[in-house]
Amino acid sequence: MSTAAIRGQRSVGAILNLLGLLGISLVLTVAFVYQLALGELPCPLCLLQRAGFIAIGMGFLFNMRLGERGSHYAMILIASLVTGFISLRQVSLHLGPGDPGYGSALFGLHFYTWALIAAVGVVCYVALVLVLKDVVGERDGATLVNGPASNAVFAIFALLVAANLLSTVLECGAGQCDDNPVRYLLLK
Repeated sequence: MSTAAIRGQRSVGAILNLLGLLGISLVLTVAFVYQLALGELPCPLCLLQRAGFIAIGMGFLFNMRLGERGSHYAMILIASLVTGFISLRQVSLHLGPGDPGYGSALFGLHFYTWALIAAVGVVCYVALVLVLKDVVGERDGATLVNGPASNAVFAIFALLVAANLLSTVLECGAGQCDDNPVRYLLLK
C-alpha cells in the first residue's frame, strides 16, 4: 500500500484519474445537451466517437476502482487513438469547399473537430499523469479512489453511459443508424 494511502491522502494519480473521468463526463454531457436541447441527433460516426469517450472513461474508472495499472492507461490511450482516427475521418469528410459540416458548431468548431482535439488532449493528459506520478515517486497498484467525490463522479459517468445507450437504441433501433438522422426511429 502506498504511503499516501496509509496517511489518508489521495495520491496524484488518484486525483488525476478522478479529474480525467470528470472531464470525459463533461464531454459526454455537452454532446448530450446539444442532442436533447437542440435536437441534433448524432450520426453513426458521432456515436462511435461517443463510444470511444466512454471507453476512455472506463479506463479512468478502472484506475479509480480497481487500482492504477498500466493496462488501464493502455486502454485509455488505445481508445483515444481510435476516437481520434474516427474524428479525423469525419473531419476529412467535410473538408471540401463550401461544405457546411455536420451539425452546429461550438466556439466555431464542429463536435467532430472537438472530439479530435479532445482525443489528442487525453493522450497528452495521460502522459502528464504518468510523468507526475514518476516525479512524486508513485507506483501503479492499489491506490483506490473512494469517497463522496469519486462516488458522485462515478454516478454521473454511469448515468451518462446509460443515457447514451438508451438514446442510441431509440435513435437506431436494432439496425443500422441513418447517415443523417432527423428523428428517433423508435419514437415515430
